[in-house]
Amino acid sequence: MHRDTKGWLFVGPFLAVFALTFLAPIGYAIYLSLFRDQAFFGGTVFVGLDNYVDVIRDPKFWESFGRVLAFLVVQVPVMLILALLAALAIDSARLHAASFFRIVIFLPYAVPGVVAVLMWGFIYGNNFGLAADLNDLFNTTSIQPLSGRWMLPSIANIVTWEFVGYNMLIFYSALRTVPEELYEAAAIDGAGTVRTIRAVKLPALRGAIVIATIFSIIGSFQLFNEPNILRTLAPNVITTYFTPNMYAYNLSFAGQQFNYSATVAIVMGVITAIIAYVVQLRGSREAL
Repeated sequence: MHRDTKGWLFVGPFLAVFALTFLAPIGYAIYLSLFRDQAFFGGTVFVGLDNYVDVIRDPKFWESFGRVLAFLVVQVPVMLILALLAALAIDSARLHAASFFRIVIFLPYAVPGVVAVLMWGFIYGNNFGLAADLNDLFNTTSIQPLSGRWMLPSIANIVTWEFVGYNMLIFYSALRTVPEELYEAAAIDGAGTVRTIRAVKLPALRGAIVIATIFSIIGSFQLFNEPNILRTLAPNVITTYFTPNMYAYNLSFAGQQFNYSATVAIVMGVITAIIAYVVQLRGSREAL
């Protein structure tokens, strides 16, 4: 058998699964986005790029996009800094029971996302849970995690709690690959702890930081589970278009607007891909 044929036999199953589970849904979504339902006559009609023009002009889409963008700008740096500090602390020889702390910090990531949101939802509840108990204790009503002002920070707190351990593990794994010779050279040069972190550890973490940042950006733009579950506790605060993913979901399953929902999903996917690529490109240049 020819060598090229053997290669295709090995990669063929993967390519088939990849085409069916990744390329086919994207292609079908693009196909749907080019049509529109006829309200009075029934059926669908080809409209070309009209749906994309409508999305660009849609204030609900841009409101939801601005919300997740603000979420990203604040939450992602806080989460990555906490994960970085945890990884540096665990990697240092000064922290006792490092394995225990590594497991404890990573444990929230092992909790199913729905369970985590429900748990924090009971903590945030205005009529029950920790927030309500604190209001009763101090005879106040100012502690309102599910109010309009605090909803986004409350969601950010949940996401940070869930994913600090995941990013910590990425950073810690990168630190474990640093050659011991570099630490020995730094010690010979008289470098202290802070200087060793700046000169040895942080440069070694640059690639891992870029990867974690890209994953976090994608996750922020895909924000769905947390606000969608908390919506039952605060229906007047979390709208059906609180995030772009919620907007696309409700357009499709509640409004039966499958074509427009597919268009929103594609536009959001393109924006996410562009931003992630820019971050990756900038990170690669800085690494050089």
